[in-house]
Amino acid sequence: MTQGRSITARLAWPSALRLNLPALLLLMLLLACLGSAMAVIAVSHLTREEYAALQQLEREQQQLQTEWGQLLLEESAWSSPARIEHLAVERLEMRLPGVEEVEVIQP
Repeated sequence: MTQGRSITARLAWPSALRLNLPALLLLMLLLACLGSAMAVIAVSHLTREEYAALQQLEREQQQLQTEWGQLLLEESAWSSPARIEHLAVERLEMRLPGVEEVEVIQP
């Protein structure tokens, strides 16, 4: 029987390490509070990073919108009827036919 007690005595917690239920509950609540605080910190950090990325994308969108507007203006300048007529006359030596050169074909 002394052997049984010695095994039980060796496996038992020392009295300094024994925790009663309220202390164990307090420790668990403290760990949960610390875990929650760490999660709040991590989420706040991620939110700041994502907001900075959003602002960068919005700046890029504004730059692209400005460039698109400039390209539309350039396209309208290159395709203006006066410019096309000038190029047709200058490069292709085209001209409007005179009244005597126009022929009407009847169906």
